[in-house]
Amino acid sequence: MGKNTHALITGLFLILFVSASIGIIFWLGHFEKERNLYMISTTASVSGLNPESTVFFRGIPVGKVVSIQFDPGDANTILVPIEIDKNIILNKGVFATLHLKGVTGLTQIELEDTGRTSEPLPVGDTPDSRIPLMPSLTDKLMDSGEDLLKKADHLMLRLSSLLNDENEKNIGGILGNLKTLTDKLSALQISVDKALQGVPALTDNAQKTLNHINALTGDLQSLTAEVRKLSSKTNQLLATGQTVADRITETTVPNVNALLTEIQSTSKEIKHLAEILETDPQSVLLGPKKPMPGPGEPGFEDDR
Repeated sequence: MGKNTHALITGLFLILFVSASIGIIFWLGHFEKERNLYMISTTASVSGLNPESTVFFRGIPVGKVVSIQFDPGDANTILVPIEIDKNIILNKGVFATLHLKGVTGLTQIELEDTGRTSEPLPVGDTPDSRIPLMPSLTDKLMDSGEDLLKKADHLMLRLSSLLNDENEKNIGGILGNLKTLTDKLSALQISVDKALQGVPALTDNAQKTLNHINALTGDLQSLTAEVRKLSSKTNQLLATGQTVADRITETTVPNVNALLTEIQSTSKEIKHLAEILETDPQSVLLGPKKPMPGPGEPGFEDDR
């Protein structure tokens, strides 16, 4: 009897101890952190999200998911109440996204702030305080996956039509032409190398030609100097000739003109004397005959 009573008392004690421990742990867990309730709303899928999932704010765990439920007023909207530590101040620019946790398939909530406003977000479930759930990068990729598959399928069809038998022959011809062109370019490269080998000799010839040109330039400079000296002497000779011409014009020409005038006058007198000698040589010795008296003069006779 005593043994049964002792065993019963021991079992009751263990049950009370375990229950008290659980209660104390639960109480301490809620006592250590006071949290505010916020509401996340979305019309998208929340696959992988479970109650007690961790809520992060800028990569730091700040709370947990309380539950997941549909909005009683709108069956298309899903409401996710979350508890956030009271020391975390959320602004109205905050939004939520879902992130996968490793390879488990479970998701976590990540809160981000746009930074566009500093007005604090009201606590509780009101239309103005609901936090929108935005699609994450994974969601965007999954949403665009169908479009990517369609584009990939379209691209494969285009490639298939491009690589038909006829185009394969054309591509083969193009490759053959490229090989021929490559061979010609190689031959041209060899010719260019040979031509470049003769460049030093050509350079030497060009240098010699330049030396001859320099020598010819020196000779031309000497000739130019001589021509300048000759030109100076010619100018002096022309100046002397001009002076002589001026003197001839000023002195000799007037004397010659006067001599020519006298010679002309003498010629006239000699001509007149020759006429007298021819017509009336006696007048040279006896003098000229007196002219016949005219009418009214003494000795005038009228023949009528």
